[in-house]
Parts: sequence; C-alpha cells; structure tokens
Amino acid sequence: MMDARTKELIALGASVAANCHPCVRHHMGRAREMDIDRAEIQQALQVGRMVRKGAADQMDELIAEQHSGCCGTGGATCSETSEAEKVRETVRKGYGQIAQGQSGCCGAPPERLAEAIGYTSDELAALPEGANMGLSCGNPTALAGLQPGQTVLDLGSGGGFDVFVAAAKVGPTGRSIGVDMTADMVAKARAGLSEFSKKTGLANVEFRLGEIEHLPAADASVDIVISNCVINLSPDKPQVWREIARVLKPGGKACVSDLALKKPLPEKIRQSVAALISCVGGAVLIDETLRMARQAGLHDVTVNEKAYDIDVIAECNDELYRQVKESLPASVKLSDYVASVDVTARKAPAC
Repeated sequence: MMDARTKELIALGASVAANCHPCVRHHMGRAREMDIDRAEIQQALQVGRMVRKGAADQMDELIAEQHSGCCGTGGATCSETSEAEKVRETVRKGYGQIAQGQSGCCGAPPERLAEAIGYTSDELAALPEGANMGLSCGNPTALAGLQPGQTVLDLGSGGGFDVFVAAAKVGPTGRSIGVDMTADMVAKARAGLSEFSKKTGLANVEFRLGEIEHLPAADASVDIVISNCVINLSPDKPQVWREIARVLKPGGKACVSDLALKKPLPEKIRQSVAALISCVGGAVLIDETLRMARQAGLHDVTVNEKAYDIDVIAECNDELYRQVKESLPASVKLSDYVASVDVTARKAPAC
C-alpha cells in the first residue's frame, strides 16, 4: 500500500506535469510540512517537468501531422507550456556553459563590473575564487540594508556571488540561501563554501537546486528576497513574483536588481537567443514590473532607474553582446531601450 509521503510526491509531480501553479504551491507546502527530503522533492519536480515536456512534444507532433502550418510555417507549436520549457532549457544550457567557463554573459571584467555597481573591495576580498562571474546589473545586498540575524534568499544565485556577500552581512546568527535551476551553477557555488568559511569563519550559507517559479523554500520563511539580473530570464515572471510573496515573512522585503525596458525591443532582438542569455531579450517594460509585483500582493513597490549606464556592459567584447549590438538599428545604443533598475517591494505585516 502506498504511504502518504509517496502519494504527496506523486501529487507534486502530477501538478508540475499539469502546469497547475496553485496545485504545485499546495503540494510543495504539504511536502515541507511532512518533512520530505529536499532531494526527493526536486526529483518529483524533475519527473513532472519531463512528463510535461514529453506530453507537449507529442502534442506538437500531432499538430504538425494533422494541421501542418496551423500556427506558422512547418506546423509550429501552439503550446505556451512547451515554449516556456524551451526558454528554460535555453537558459539552463547557456548558463551551464558559463558555469563551465565555455562562454561569457556580460563580458566586462568581473571586478570592474562589481566596482562600477557599488560592491566594496572588502566584500569582494571575502568571496571564494570564481564566485564573481560578472553576471550582475546591480547590488541588491546594499539595497536590502541587511541586518545580523536575517534570513536571505537569492533567486538565481549562480556562482554564489550575492549569497556570499549577504552571508557576511547577516552574520553567524543569520542565513544566506541561494536557489538556481542550473546544476553546474549550484555545484560551482557549493565548491566555494569551504574557502568562504576559511576566509570569514562563517558557516551560514546554503545552495539549493530549483526553479525560481517553484522555490524550494517554505511559506513565510525569509526576511529578505534578493535577485540580481535573473527575473528577466524567467518565462513566467508573474509566477516568480507570487513565489516571492509566498516565501517572505510578513513585513519582509524584496530587493531586485534587474534590466527593464524603456520601450519595446525590436523583434529581431526579442527573438534572439543571445539577447535572452545576456539578460536583454527577456526584459519587460518598467510598468509591467510594477504591475506584476502589485498583483502578487506586495506593497510599497518602487522601481528606480540607476545612473549606472547599461552601455558599460554593452561596450565589452563579449560575443553575446556583440550579436545584440549588431541587431540594433543604426545609430542606436542599447541604453536607448534598456535600463538597469532597482525594484523594492514589501509584504504586508501581520495584523
């Protein structure tokens, strides 16, 4: 006879396969209440994604056979779920290659970029080797005003850069947790734990494998959510903001540095894989960011465009940005379309 834990894991996987976000949140909560091992939860999520992708692929084949050309040349898919999975796989592959040192993203020297956006020499000195990969567009740890004893969750933690910076700020009584969907990135970040502990004497850092649309964190469990140039990569940004609202404690704060659009991108750039991986193609309009955060139930939402010029990144020699720049209309700069912004929002305090 099947035990309750197994039933809950099956229900979780089935919810992911059905692409039912409320169901996923419910069963994730139930799994945590039952103290089911995180590895088992991640396995259930992965199985659900595989089932969903397999079903979408089969549906695409049927559409192609029965209605060739119904949605475009060659029977292109009509499945939004399939498109979202394609985006995730593209991002996962691109950032897996970055983690392995096979390619870059933002191109500018990591130290130069970090200093330009406000990280101090002391913060950078405490980092493990390789944690600063030059993937930032802001400094959400400074924006958050972190205090000793707080629990911080970083969405899309990459090599652990902001997680390690935050860990030093919250100190031995606090916790700094990173979540990333790319296994190579999580492995790279975890490899730096020992060096960080030796440098700082701290053992308050943890890295978890998971999607930011389905965070492996309990309801109302963190004081501060941070994210640095990552939410733009998500194919389901409203769901990310709902997850932020879910995991924040009452009165908690979200501090996000990201890229946002001043005006819609040219179609050629919007459809470009290079633009997606370099954090440009997935960016949304500033007003849309405000709307998504508010609809998730967050309050005091602000978006501030920073003086830091996005062209500092764009003028590098990185291959991804070279492709993006070549797709721009003549006499137009990337900063004409894209801004580096800080977003802050709060969860209402408990009554």
